[in-house]
Amino acid sequence: MEWWTWITYVGVITALIIFPGPVALLCTTHGLRFGRHRAFATVLGGGVASLVLMTLSALGLGAVLATSETAFFVLKLLGGAYLVYLGLQAWLAAPSSPVATASAPAPTSVRPASGLFRQGFLVGIGNPKDLLFFAALFPNFITIGEPQVLQFAILALTWLVIDTTLMTLYATAGAGLGRWFDSPGRLRAFHRTTGGLFLGAGGTLIATSASK
Repeated sequence: MEWWTWITYVGVITALIIFPGPVALLCTTHGLRFGRHRAFATVLGGGVASLVLMTLSALGLGAVLATSETAFFVLKLLGGAYLVYLGLQAWLAAPSSPVATASAPAPTSVRPASGLFRQGFLVGIGNPKDLLFFAALFPNFITIGEPQVLQFAILALTWLVIDTTLMTLYATAGAGLGRWFDSPGRLRAFHRTTGGLFLGAGGTLIATSASK
């Protein structure tokens, strides 16, 4: 792989990942509600979802997704529906103190790390930004005629490092807001705001899918 190809790839994915989207919002929310360390499971879930999309793209399924309106419509519809579900969940969440939640050992039956990982994965796998990138742009960074596996490994590792770093920063930022939101009124407003953002994102995704 040419070094300039890799530099271009780093610039493109950094801009793509750092721009606030559903996964960043989820990491921030989980950082606030559960603390930075527990929210790392959410970060990993989103990262694994990206690796799945990347692998599908490398196997040639990205081209199918890019040319099949039905497949892309179904994925966007499912992703939008899940964002609406998360929005309703956040909107109706009880305003319990995030400081107490993060400091006290919560029962694993309430919100285990596997549940946070699953939410991160499901939001990530239906993220329209990532779907478009891996379906249409990612194959352009792989040079035909050069070792495919090595190129894929470099691109995958680069994505995972940048994605994990930036999403951890979002989770850390959310955790840092915990004490400011240590009041039922402020926390209720935060839940309503994030719930509204999820509902808006999901509704927009469903509407744009249905209109095409």
